[in-house]
Amino acid sequence: MPIEVVPEWMAGLEDEDMAFIKNFLRASGSLKEVARQYGVTYPTVRLRLDRLIQKIQISEENAHEPYIALIKRLAVNEKVDFAAAKLLIAEYKKTKEGKT
Repeated sequence: MPIEVVPEWMAGLEDEDMAFIKNFLRASGSLKEVARQYGVTYPTVRLRLDRLIQKIQISEENAHEPYIALIKRLAVNEKVDFAAAKLLIAEYKKTKEGKT
């Protein structure tokens, strides 16, 4: 049965993330096996999984605030540094407070 509606948390993931999830499931959740498949160390795979978990949590926590979710995803993906992300979110919240 095809999925007709992709969950919000899944829609925000990149193709690399989806491939990682697929490989993780095929390896029955064994990070050691995934590390072997990718030719990297266990800590590298653990870090990748932790970042993926963060992305999913960000998506769920900020479903009602897509801008904040985007900024947090950019920070997790290291496209924006943490300090800049905090500043952008703080300024966004200030502008929202001024409109209410």
